Amino acid sequence: MFTSTVRHVAQRRARGSVQRRGNAWLVRVSAGTDPVTGKRLWLCGTRESQKEAEKLRTKLLGQVDEKKASRTRASLGALLEEWLPGAELSATTRDNYAGLIDRFIRPALGALPLTRLTPPGIERFYGELRRCRARCDGRPFLEHRRPGEHDCAQAQCRPHECRPLAASSVLVLHAILSGALEAALRWEWVSVNPARAARRPKPPPPHPDPPTPEQAGRLITAAWAQDETWGTLVWLVMTTGMRRGEALALRWRHVHLDRQVLEIRRSYIQRRGRKIEKDTKTHQMRRIALDPDTTTVLAEHRDRARQRATLLGVATIDEWYLFSNDPAHSQPLHPDWVTHRYTAMAAEVGITTHLHALRHYSATELLAAGVDLATVSGRLGHGGGGATTLRVYAAWVAASDQRAAEVLGAKMPKRPRTVRST
Repeated sequence: MFTSTVRHVAQRRARGSVQRRGNAWLVRVSAGTDPVTGKRLWLCGTRESQKEAEKLRTKLLGQVDEKKASRTRASLGALLEEWLPGAELSATTRDNYAGLIDRFIRPALGALPLTRLTPPGIERFYGELRRCRARCDGRPFLEHRRPGEHDCAQAQCRPHECRPLAASSVLVLHAILSGALEAALRWEWVSVNPARAARRPKPPPPHPDPPTPEQAGRLITAAWAQDETWGTLVWLVMTTGMRRGEALALRWRHVHLDRQVLEIRRSYIQRRGRKIEKDTKTHQMRRIALDPDTTTVLAEHRDRARQRATLLGVATIDEWYLFSNDPAHSQPLHPDWVTHRYTAMAAEVGITTHLHALRHYSATELLAAGVDLATVSGRLGHGGGGATTLRVYAAWVAASDQRAAEVLGAKMPKRPRTVRST
């Protein structure tokens, strides 16, 4: 036992050194090899006496043994470059993350070594963005529209106005930092993930603003007046509550009119010129039951598609997209074009709204009609077993619950009242 203890002490001494340097004692302890650069890592410090230097060496050796010392001198920017390409993210999310990294994280924290990234530093970063997304110092300055020398009056440069970054955007930044630092922890680049302890902003409460039934009637009337295909698209989104990308990704093989069922399997987006058909937001296929009127609308839309297929000499339309400007229906409508057309149509009838509000309309009308939360959640494709639906549409769920209470109360026998004698 004594020999083993002596050998262990000798090994620990071999991993570190205490040397006299002028009036102080220098302590150096090996912390292994940097997995990024391949260079040797050293933990260093100085003390005034040899006794204190020996204590420091013991402390540093303990940090190395417990893996509390940093394993790399890499910067946060280097970590993000290593993490983002291999992260399990959708193409849309990856592009969004890349943009946020370039705009906010890299200018502020990109050059910072991982060893100096702390929870207070991360919280200060969030606080600065919540005050002003440009992270200004509060003093006025001119925001230049073009880099380099130019005529500010011609370029329409203007004084800076502080605009806070939304809490939802800061939450996305927190997700980026957490994901990257969690990977660094798995790779043993760092010993702790400082983002875990950093306080993040509270998510803003959702405020759905669906059109009223009267406004919905005006909108669908305006859509039918423009053309039958456009009216069909607006009608379908309004009655099913599906997302824009889900509606555009529909092919005729997903529509089963004989069973009055619609299958939502994919979602369609265009990002930086790329056309992408991907999984739904929750990565799950779902079936939506269709009412008789919607079934009729889709049957008429299919008949028009079959007539075009006959003119083109096409045998089947199963692989055709339901909504397309392409004569062969091999490409869906452009998502942004659909959004802009809907917004312009709503403005023409005097309604300020957006396409996604039709999803809110579908959800709130179902809840108002007394449809149970699980069914509404399933039609919308929400995850969390109804938790998301409850969080977004809490006010409508509460109103529906009140009506349910009134129904039960009305069915109860009347309580006999005792007449008090005077």
